[in-house]
This record gives sequence, structure tokens and C-alpha cells, in this order.
Amino acid sequence: MTILLPLTLGLVVVVSWLWKIGSREAGLPPGPPTVPLLGNLHVFPQHSFHYKFTEWARHYGGIYSLKLGPDTIVILTDVAAVKELIEKRSGSTADRPPMYVAELVTGGLQMVLARYSDKWRSLRRTAHATLTPKASLRHIPIQKAEATQLLHDILHDPEGFFRHIHRAANSSIMSVLYGKRSPRYETQQTAAFYKMFHVWEEITAPGATPPIDIIPILKYIPERFAKWKQICAQTRRNQRDLYFGFLDETRRRIQSGCENGSYMEEVLKRQEELGMDTEMAGYLGGALIEAGSDTTALYLKSLILALVAYPDAQQKAQEEIDRVVGEHRMPTLEDLEAMPYIRAVILETHRFRPTPPLMVPHRALNDEEYKGFLIPKGCTIFINAWGIFHDPMLFDDPERFMPERYVLTVNGTKPELEMDASDLRPNFVFGVGRRSCPGIHVAQHAININVMFLIWAFNFSTANDAEGNPISVDTFKYEKGIVTGPSPFKCKITPRSAEKAELIESEFLESGETFSKFEYGLDRVDKEFVEKTRAASSR
Repeated sequence: MTILLPLTLGLVVVVSWLWKIGSREAGLPPGPPTVPLLGNLHVFPQHSFHYKFTEWARHYGGIYSLKLGPDTIVILTDVAAVKELIEKRSGSTADRPPMYVAELVTGGLQMVLARYSDKWRSLRRTAHATLTPKASLRHIPIQKAEATQLLHDILHDPEGFFRHIHRAANSSIMSVLYGKRSPRYETQQTAAFYKMFHVWEEITAPGATPPIDIIPILKYIPERFAKWKQICAQTRRNQRDLYFGFLDETRRRIQSGCENGSYMEEVLKRQEELGMDTEMAGYLGGALIEAGSDTTALYLKSLILALVAYPDAQQKAQEEIDRVVGEHRMPTLEDLEAMPYIRAVILETHRFRPTPPLMVPHRALNDEEYKGFLIPKGCTIFINAWGIFHDPMLFDDPERFMPERYVLTVNGTKPELEMDASDLRPNFVFGVGRRSCPGIHVAQHAININVMFLIWAFNFSTANDAEGNPISVDTFKYEKGIVTGPSPFKCKITPRSAEKAELIESEFLESGETFSKFEYGLDRVDKEFVEKTRAASSR
């Protein structure tokens, strides 16, 4: 009896403790009902989180919480809360949640996913010191040339537009960063990058590996018994071969006097001043390649999907660009100031299908209080960009692609709201606070040039099947992932006039002079391809 009583009391204590795991602590924002141990894990979505997160936001409000076992997640679908907690209090919310897989592959040096630390601050400081608005202007010629080749490639192979978009995005950012371009999608560096990046996206996707960050003991499983560890090891080798290979090439080019003004040339020259060792420089370049290749390509695919699905918007955009540019030349960045509807198309594409429907999550470094709610230290914070941009309280008919909303108001919101522009600024999708994208100026130039060129050059319409029936496009059929774009779709792409087709050919040929500065170290197949395509355009 004397033994049984302590055991019973101990069992009661353990059961009571376990029963509390998963419950929502006092002071947290409201959220879906929890169950013991699991919290909300039993109702947590497996993919496309933004849809379920938005559904819950409409029920529980712009700030609510979830419990995943003992861990707390706070979802922000209120732009005022985002501004206050992520921007104004960025010193307390600039961390990232622990991600063992990213640590295993990159040693914690992937700038987007890295924890808030001295090394991250050095990476961030270097990016901001060199990717300035003024410095971004010197990269416009190669960005324009790559956008011109995109038109040329689509003109000759419209059905391969997905592949052409990915080549252009990767080659453009590679030229900016490392002074080295890819004339073909099959160029070794581009093919190797996308092969590696596909695996990297898969291995870092939620649910792709065991819950290592929740159950840390899993990290000690030997590699031979854990396939995910084997994939991580191979991905690390592939990344290092690519990123440090690019860095070595850039260093050799500097030494041989063949500089072309690329970003990493400056980083290497200022390495000591910026406090960057070789490891940090290699992974900084890698993070920027990944961001620049992926998001720009996904954005342009969403643009084309929207133009096919909403032909009236396409027609209005073409009428404006024709009025400003005329018939005998291609548009320039300077023209954009006189094209409010084109600018609205650019912003509406971001809103309609944000490339990151959920921004990369933040982690609270300290307890914070907001409107009576506790945002606890260590919690994960998601910014639900999809939910904000599709809020019917903010936007008229949010599920419709309607560029006119950005002609009516700065933020595209309902006119009567008169929201402060800083709350939902046009570049909101590039991030908030200390984790905002440092390459925003380079990215915006690339997007602006490509959007103008594509709308100026082509008509985008529905394709027909074998029986001649139109094949409708599904604007909700998107790939799984935190950063996402449309699943492959069919459409008909035709040049808007014979004169425009001729201009594309002549502009592509003239771009050869710009390209030549970045065609360093091309292999025999690429050289033959370059000679062949330029010879064809000259005829």
C-alpha cells in the first residue's frame, strides 16, 4: 500500500502533464480546438497550407494560433499585425525556426533559412552593401538581353515556354551574380542547377523527412538507415560542386582580367572588408541563385496563365503598350512610367497568385504582446500572404484577376479603405522586416522588363485539343510547395504581328554583343548552338 500510493500519484502527475501537451496556453491567440498530445496536428494540412490557413483566418481572425504537440504556431493574416510584429519589432521576430535538414545540407549558411546569428548578419550586410538600387542599374543590359532571348525562344518554340522561362530566369541571375550565362536550358550549369534544386525543394518541404526538429533524437539515426540523410548528403555535395565551382570560376576570371561587373566579383574583392570567408561567400551566392531563378520563373508562368484566363486584361495591357511604344520598337524600362495599366498588371499578378503564398516562417526570439495576445518566445510565425491578398474585406472580388484595382488605389484595396501605403505596400511579397529580400531591385527590374516584353510581343490564348475544342486553363492548379507556380498548362502563343517577329529577331541578334561578355567558358555544344541561332536570326 505504501508503494502503491506514490506510484499512483506519479502516474496521475504524468497523465496530467501529458494531457496538457497540445493544449492552448492562456494568453495565446484563439484557434481551432485542440486534442491532448496532438494539439491541432490531426487537422493540420498536408500541403497547400495557405488554403486551410486562410479558411481558419476567416473564422478565428487575422491573428490566431495552432498547437502542434507542445509547439506553438501563430498565423498572421492581418497586415497591421504583420507591420507591427514583423517590421516594427523585427529585432524580436527575425529568427527562423530550426530546420535540421537545412543545417545538414548548408551548415546553416543558406541566408533565407539561416538562424538569426552573427553569420546571418554578415551575409545580410554583404547582400545589402552590394545589391544597392544604384548597383542594380548596371545589370539591366544583360537582363534585357536575356528577356530578348526569351522572346526569341518562344517565337521559335511556343510550346516549350515553361522551359524557356526557366532558362531565362536562371541565365539572367547567373549573369548578374557570376558573370556567366546559359544559352540553352540544357547548358550544363542550368541543367545541374534545376536537377539539384528540385531535390533541395523536396527534401525541405514539410513532411518530406521525419519530424527531426520536434523529436531531436531522430538526428542520431545512422545514415545507412535513413534515406533522407543520404539525400541530404548528396544534395550538399551537388550544391557545393555548383556554388563553389561558380565562385572559383569568378576568382579565375578576376585574376585573368576578364571581369564583367558581376555581383560576386565585388564580393570577392571586398571579402575581408565585408567579413566574408569562402564558405559564407559560396552559400550567399547559392541562396541568391535559388531565389532569383525560382521566383522570377514562377511569377512569369503565373502572368501567362492569368493573361490566358483573362483576355480582357491582356487586351487593355496591349492597347496601352502600343499607345506608348508605337509599332516600330520594343519597350524600355523608361516607358513603364507612362504605362499605369502595365504597372497594375505587374502588381496584380503578385496579388492574384503570390509566389510565396506563405512567406518563409519567422521565429520569435522573445515574448511579445499584441492586442492582448501573447506571442511566445520560440513560437513559429507565418505570414499568410495569400489570405491577406484574397481578403474580401480588403479587395473587391479578390478571386478575379483585375489589374484595374491598382489603377484606382495605390495598394489595390477598396477605395473607401484608404489604407496607409506602408501597410500593404506594392513590394509586400518581397518580405517584411529584417528578412525582406535583399535582391528586390534586381528582381523588380527582371520582372518589369519581361512583363513588358511578353505583353508587347505575343498574344496568349487558349489552345485547342485534337477535335478543335478549347482547352480551358485552371488558375488554381498549382504545384505543391511553400514557393509555388502553375502546374504545366497548354496555351496558344502567337506573335502579335510580322513586324514584331522581325524586331524580336533583330534585337536578339544585337544582344549578341551584350551576351559575349558573359559567355565565358562555354563548352563546344553551347558555342555551336550560339553560332547557329545567331546565324539564323541574321538571315
